[in-house]
Amino acid sequence: MNSFFSLRRDRAAAMPFVMLVVLIDMVAIGIIIPVLPAWVGSFTTSQTEQAFWFGVVLFAFGIANFLGSPLLGALSDVYGRRPVLLVGFCGLGLNLFATGFANALWVLIAVRLVGGALQANAAVANAYVADITLPEERAKRFGMLGAMFGLGFIVGPMLGGILGTYSLRLPFFVAGALTMVNFIYGVLVLPESLPPERRRSFRAGMANPFSALTALARLKGVGLLVGVIALTALAQFTLYASWVLYTTFKFGWGPKENGLSLAVVGVVSVIVQGFLLGTLLTRFSARALAIAGLASSALAYAAWGAATEGWMMYAVIVLNLLGFTITAAIQSIVSTAADARSQGGVLGAVSSINSLASVVAPLFSAPLLTLVSHLPPGDWRVGTPLYFCAALQATGLVLAVLHFRRERMRAVR
Repeated sequence: MNSFFSLRRDRAAAMPFVMLVVLIDMVAIGIIIPVLPAWVGSFTTSQTEQAFWFGVVLFAFGIANFLGSPLLGALSDVYGRRPVLLVGFCGLGLNLFATGFANALWVLIAVRLVGGALQANAAVANAYVADITLPEERAKRFGMLGAMFGLGFIVGPMLGGILGTYSLRLPFFVAGALTMVNFIYGVLVLPESLPPERRRSFRAGMANPFSALTALARLKGVGLLVGVIALTALAQFTLYASWVLYTTFKFGWGPKENGLSLAVVGVVSVIVQGFLLGTLLTRFSARALAIAGLASSALAYAAWGAATEGWMMYAVIVLNLLGFTITAAIQSIVSTAADARSQGGVLGAVSSINSLASVVAPLFSAPLLTLVSHLPPGDWRVGTPLYFCAALQATGLVLAVLHFRRERMRAVR
């Protein structure tokens, strides 16, 4: 046991490497967010068609990612984190170039389908962090990783919004180039975090996303948190799928304005997860932060939907500080419940929930956006997709309260 923990301490120096990898990855992904709806729209003739086909593009990526994430996460338990991360970077880079070169809607959908199947970078990066971190430090480390996601969302969307004003293709090429830089960096610098003695043999069932979810639900101490993760992810991905078109319909925003608003989300994320989370964890438990974050986010979604002026979106982003603690808090609870040999599979299953949410989200966001696309700018009903998000998050809050109450009762017995 002592050698196990000393191994983790020896590998703590790898943390800056994986943080830089995630940062570059998220900058590349963030670049395309403000322009992807407009790129889809370039192949359509109306806002209604744009909303529908954007949902189809998101669905294609999400379903492929849902099927691929548990397989790649499990393979990282078998062969190590580094080779799977490298495959993900290379696949994402080639996919971004292909997206920029797409000349028809069906090509764009096919390209995103392939890209989703190859990308499980977030799940494997989380497993990497779990490998090199003591259980009691994981919430803080996941927060540091979350800060890199946030920092990527400062630089990425802002850069994408600026590049998109010159050409809708240009952001995809720049993002692809950054991802290939990440691949080269990984080849030359990124160390392996999972030693051979802690790897496991591959089984066919490990590639089944539904069996991975079932195994996650059976983990002691997780229980209803699976539902919380699912509802939170569905709310977040519905928001992501709706944000750009929602602000375009309601406030007349373009790529530049949307890029700036998403950059502000990144700034707040970095502040909370990179600087405030450690202090918060010394005063409050991960459970308390999860509850507070869920409550804050439910209110934020409703406020975004009801906003009548563009500046209000920024105000809510800043006020929703605690909402940025949810992922780190819940991931630390789930990760602690898993043993050292199954971190990749467990966090791959969590990623599968996120991927499944990204599959389901367009099935809600696209019809809801289509439903309100004819309404005049400023109409409160245009916020319907975000009211839906608020309802999902409120339901997740109820499940979390019930779960933690049951855990307390079991501890007393």
